Amino acid sequence: MRWRMTPPASIGFLLLPGYAMMSLASAIEPLRAANQLGPRPLYRLDFLAAESGFVASSVGGGFNCAALREAAADLDLLFVVAGGNPMLHDDPALIHGLRNLDRRGVRLGGISGGAAVLARHGLMEGRRFTVHWLHIEELQELAPGLLIERALYVIDRDRYTCAGGVAAFDMMCAMIASQHGAAFAHEVSDWFIHSRMRTASEPQQLDPARRYNLHHPRLEAAVRLMTTHIADPLSAAQLAGLSGCSTRQLQRRFADHFGMSISDFYRNLRLEKADELLRHSALPLAEIAQLTGFATVQHFSRCFARHFGTPPARRRRDGTVGGGLAPPPAPAQSATPWKTSSETCRR
Repeated sequence: MRWRMTPPASIGFLLLPGYAMMSLASAIEPLRAANQLGPRPLYRLDFLAAESGFVASSVGGGFNCAALREAAADLDLLFVVAGGNPMLHDDPALIHGLRNLDRRGVRLGGISGGAAVLARHGLMEGRRFTVHWLHIEELQELAPGLLIERALYVIDRDRYTCAGGVAAFDMMCAMIASQHGAAFAHEVSDWFIHSRMRTASEPQQLDPARRYNLHHPRLEAAVRLMTTHIADPLSAAQLAGLSGCSTRQLQRRFADHFGMSISDFYRNLRLEKADELLRHSALPLAEIAQLTGFATVQHFSRCFARHFGTPPARRRRDGTVGGGLAPPPAPAQSATPWKTSSETCRR
């Protein structure tokens, strides 16, 4: 390809304390490699913070940063990099700085929880974007009109967002491809032994078939329906009908594969989602109960306590809200991925 003799693009990374080091590394390493593999430096990287000084990541290591107000006048694009619970972040001076950059025409982006920070303060209105799956439900509750997509990354005009983790790598490769060609982006990807650049539309989480080691199409269809109907649970008869089999056949499939009934599995699935919301959001218990398909807070609390051995209020008080991202549940390796209580909690 013919290289345009233009100055390096100036990319800033605004680091919020406790950001995920893996997400940041996945974003900056492709740009470093592009500088090394290209005929000249293609990107200039700046590390910024609310105030100048060292900003620690989730693992303790970090970067010495300049203050956001000292951002270079030629800054082209600024990524907000946030971990933990970005819904708790509230720094008026920092948000003022971001709005000033937006007015200057600087493109804005979010990595992991960074998009949630931008969205909470009105900087994602009218733009499609994505965010780590842990924060999607709470953002939708706070602002139903937001254009959130469950994608790995979304580039919409002057907004660049990704779900975090290694999704940042795919987004940066897509950006490199748009600026310097697909062949060069593949060369950067190959440099990291990353043989396939994922597309934006690929899902953030494992498909139910892989997550639960499912091999029967009727069982897979039923579990897929459950995962998309958490707040509005379907009956066993509805699940069976939509999956193309009888209720009796589906019950037998669940007993053989999971060692429990349809209702037990479905309830546990909803309770695991509730636990996720408890630990990684500030939503009140009443809203969490509603989002996970329980008619009342009292009913939700009883079922939660039976499943986890502790009431939801205590689970939140003793848990890790705002303290970082917990790993997703591992794919099922046995017939009993979750414990089941002897007493059924119906909706």
